[in-house]
Amino acid sequence: MQETFTEDQLQFREVVRKFLHDKSPMSAVRQLQETESGYDAEVWRSLGQDLGLPGTHLPEAYGGLGYGPIELGIILEEMGRTLYGGPFLSSAVLAGYATSLFAEEASRQVLIPDISSGILRVALVLDSLSCPELVGKTLTVDAADRLTGRAEIVIDALSADELHVIADSPNGLGLYRVSPSAEEVTLYARESIDLTRKLSSVLFDHAPVERLGQVDAGGLQRFWDLACVALSHEMIGGAGALLESTVEYTKIRVQFGRPIGSFQALKHRCADLLMALEFAKAATYQAAFSLAVDDNPGFVASMAKAMASDCFMETARAAIQLRGGLGFTWEDDTHLFFKRAKCDEVLLGLPHVHRERMIQQMEGNDRAA
Repeated sequence: MQETFTEDQLQFREVVRKFLHDKSPMSAVRQLQETESGYDAEVWRSLGQDLGLPGTHLPEAYGGLGYGPIELGIILEEMGRTLYGGPFLSSAVLAGYATSLFAEEASRQVLIPDISSGILRVALVLDSLSCPELVGKTLTVDAADRLTGRAEIVIDALSADELHVIADSPNGLGLYRVSPSAEEVTLYARESIDLTRKLSSVLFDHAPVERLGQVDAGGLQRFWDLACVALSHEMIGGAGALLESTVEYTKIRVQFGRPIGSFQALKHRCADLLMALEFAKAATYQAAFSLAVDDNPGFVASMAKAMASDCFMETARAAIQLRGGLGFTWEDDTHLFFKRAKCDEVLLGLPHVHRERMIQQMEGNDRAA
């Protein structure tokens, strides 16, 4: 199993970092968070059609680039550093993984090329963003292929071209396709503390759907692992950027005639944050390396999600504290990272949920052995 990044992967990181630095600086993020969609359509077009980033992890046979969780993680880590607000997580990651794992062959051939290029923006609708066992409990499809139910939190639904829904049916869990403009579909914009990521509630009232494929329990667990590791990369990217800016601030902020970074207590605090970040990075990278070679990597995905969530939140709290009064101001970018950290902590399961899931998976492996 791979243990370090290859030279090609390091060069790929530099390409993605430069693109986001040039096309999605914090000044642009601040402007775009006030818009309904939250992203720049031209930047999204370039990201998809020029670089092909949405298809990085999708099968080459269907128009993707054919790489995997490692390369996708590099993209998400760099996006986390800049708080990129486009529909990458919703369309490329969540909907892209769901389509490649659950859709039938004919549907893959139609959908994945357009998702890979960014031409088609898809929002994946799940009735639970806490754990896979709760998915499909409130969204149901009847024998006439009519979808009923409500999903309380859906990422980027208002700007999506299509909605893909995992719902229960007489034949079990399935992946379905529905138009957001259908009369039987109602979208409600939701307020969120993280303005850089747009959330909605979606209500279905006997909406007509097209069945794309079957969702099995093992596949759903695999999907959850892949999505959690991708999100973990975003969190360690955000934590890394925030720690770097905090250390730089302590070097220029002068108190009692000397930079506050020279005080021993602050040195220790920053060292502790760095150690937490390095541990979270190690867990996240290990999870990506494992997922790249193993369909059932065990508990590593939940371990990464729990550690990355804790690391990002602790770094965000410390960044505000170490900046003093400045950390609470709207003009400073720290609060934007804090809000993303809090929302990412909840998304796909809180740390204690993943620790419990990790323990259950470890116990299951012991029984199997």
